[in-house]
Amino acid sequence: MLVNPVKRAYLMLESWFNLSFGTAWNPLYHLGTLSFFLFWVILVTGIYLFIPFHGSLEGAHASVEWMTNEQWYIAGVMRSLHRYASDAVVITVLLHMFKEVASSRFQGFRWFSWVTGIPNLWMIITIGVTGYWLVWDELAQYVAIGSARLMDAVPLLTGAMTRNFVSGEMTDRFFILIEFLHLLGQPLLLVFMLWIHVKRMSNVEINPPRGLAIGTLLGLTVLSLIKPAVSHAPADLTTVPQILNIDWFYLNVYPLLDIWSGESVWILTIVVTVLLMMLPWLIPKKDGEKAVVDLDHCNGCGLCFDDCPFDAITVQARTDGAKFEHEVVVNPSLCGACGICAGSCPSSNPFRTPKGELKTGIDMPQFTADEMRSQTKQTLESMHGEIKILVFGCEHGLNANRLDSEYSKGMSLICSGMLPPTLVEYALKHGADGVMVTGCRQNDCYFRFGNRWTRLRFDGERKPALRGRADRQRIRIHGGAETDKNEIKADLKDFHQHLVELKQAERTEADD
Repeated sequence: MLVNPVKRAYLMLESWFNLSFGTAWNPLYHLGTLSFFLFWVILVTGIYLFIPFHGSLEGAHASVEWMTNEQWYIAGVMRSLHRYASDAVVITVLLHMFKEVASSRFQGFRWFSWVTGIPNLWMIITIGVTGYWLVWDELAQYVAIGSARLMDAVPLLTGAMTRNFVSGEMTDRFFILIEFLHLLGQPLLLVFMLWIHVKRMSNVEINPPRGLAIGTLLGLTVLSLIKPAVSHAPADLTTVPQILNIDWFYLNVYPLLDIWSGESVWILTIVVTVLLMMLPWLIPKKDGEKAVVDLDHCNGCGLCFDDCPFDAITVQARTDGAKFEHEVVVNPSLCGACGICAGSCPSSNPFRTPKGELKTGIDMPQFTADEMRSQTKQTLESMHGEIKILVFGCEHGLNANRLDSEYSKGMSLICSGMLPPTLVEYALKHGADGVMVTGCRQNDCYFRFGNRWTRLRFDGERKPALRGRADRQRIRIHGGAETDKNEIKADLKDFHQHLVELKQAERTEADD
């Protein structure tokens, strides 16, 4: 199976980070929660800095210099933390966007999250821009004049910014406006936009692993001590700054104003933004068939509601007059067609109807629970080695068929999360010596929670749980991408050897 070069490059980057941080603390698996953590760092340091800050033409630069030099051990570190955390959040957001594109997680039903995410980046940048204004040094002067040109290029605001703030008539009301925007207006709007961004997802996490958070804070603190953030000379509207240290994370469009008109910069910005927002339709991808509810076999338990990664399932009052109080309803426009709900349904138990068709409360039309059971049995019947290992894989990890060998055969699922734990018991009872479950890399499921729910179900920590009678020595989980083929094959070989030893031990015990 070919992997596109962009995705391969990103998978290799993830692998290097796994070697350095481990899978649990790999920052590339926690870019969203890491961004939220950085927002907290920015908020706390910003509140501290606001206390000694003097928001006026005469006092702004002097108060920032006092914090940087006189109280460098607290306020100076806080200022540097504020600056570097702000830069870091742009990096995590850009990496998050790149990851979604590389992994094709922006198309189909995911279009809403992608489209609502793009404006968040621009909002973060505008918050950073107003933060630079408050320092009121030469860089702030450069940003203020550039921003005035950009605002004046907007038809409804022509000349207003230059007339009020830049044309030699700057007053302290400039700081009243900027302080309001930077400290309250823009952050509140960003919070609302982030809520919209995650609105179609369930079980949203906002906290990264504790170790990753502590390590990030320590790293930023060390950087703040080694290379503290400093200001330029005080702003002077009668002179033109000669040397400026541009923060390219936030001020990347301003140098264009030295060679282009404000209108041209707006056109470029708008075109790039629209192209990014149109990406789900410029590179379209069709979703699979959506989950279907069968009320004749649904008791309204709500396990599928708990497990759905995309908030596509709701629990409502019963409509068919059955003895149960509730039923589940699927919203097709939100459904990711992952099948995780089918894996969570207790009715998916393959032992329920050993001879008849297996019907379940919620199912995937393109690969039903009955078809999973039938294919499992057929695959095992086609194997003839002394040791038989059935490998359940998913469409977005390593292709399970690439693990076929003289002792193993693969069976592909939409997502590893659609695998009912009882189907593993069924496989072991019908001829499998062992079952391996592959899927996406741990902490990086294409459907967010498929491999996580699978592990928790197998560990007995989430319903429907793998029953205690199942022989866990004969079950192994090893998620991975196409680029992890060699590692998974090595683990499969080790698993095979483990099963051989188990069989030999059983024979020895039987002989005794």
